[in-house]
Amino acid sequence: MNTATRNSRIAVVTGASRGVGRGIAIALGSHGYTVYVTGRTSKPGQAALPGTILETAAAVTAAGGTGIAVRVDHSNDADTKALFEQVSQEQGRLDILVNNAAAIHEDLIKGGGFWEKSLGLVDILDVGLRSQYVASYYAAPMMVRQRQGLIVFTSAPGSVCYVHGPAYGAQKAGVDKFAADMAVDLREYNVATISLWLGLVLTERTRSVIDKDPGKYSQMVEAAETPQFSGHIIASLYEDPKLMDQSGQTLIAAEAALHYGLKDEGGKQPPSHRSMFGAPRIPHPAIVR
Repeated sequence: MNTATRNSRIAVVTGASRGVGRGIAIALGSHGYTVYVTGRTSKPGQAALPGTILETAAAVTAAGGTGIAVRVDHSNDADTKALFEQVSQEQGRLDILVNNAAAIHEDLIKGGGFWEKSLGLVDILDVGLRSQYVASYYAAPMMVRQRQGLIVFTSAPGSVCYVHGPAYGAQKAGVDKFAADMAVDLREYNVATISLWLGLVLTERTRSVIDKDPGKYSQMVEAAETPQFSGHIIASLYEDPKLMDQSGQTLIAAEAALHYGLKDEGGKQPPSHRSMFGAPRIPHPAIVR
């Protein structure tokens, strides 16, 4: 076991080379977490967008936590299994898993019907849906043993309304359902599962789109969230003594922030888009085993 970090909270954040995952990892680091940062990009220039797992891990440490970079291809189950074996061996526990890794194709925001875009968009159902089930599968036993833990899925309103097409929508709906159903299996072990609807997040990818037409997107920027925003929400969720009352739910990040008295950088309070995009689905209480 790594004695330098054994007394801190332990988290795994998948898909954290850049974007939302990077922000969540850094935010958890600011709360003193040891964060295992996963992704495929370990060297600059390996991806179209900037960011590597090593840079994120360093930023986690700089924020006050301990960042540990682990290169993981989340399309490979063996890689995922090895990751959680490493966490178990080095730390002996796992407090939070943030399922964020997803295959985002460059055609995602392209116009046209789904059949007019690359078939590669469906890869999000492999790395983004199936991969998050696999990560949860290997994380759950540690949490069950310690009878405490939180599994979070980063999601969005695309699960209930049309956003970017059917593959994207199916992935978001799928992780919301993962949270609902895993909560049933994990409840007796005091392990919570939450799906978190993020708003527009100012990631590297989002900024690249805005930079192409800043006038068109200026109003969107005003309401956007920083990548760190949801990480502070997740930290508050874990410390909430009533966390299990929320297990299985899909929460809107902006509303959860209000509940916990959290603001984004610069004192900004990102708005909920419930009135525009709709509300998360509430699972039926029936359970058939």
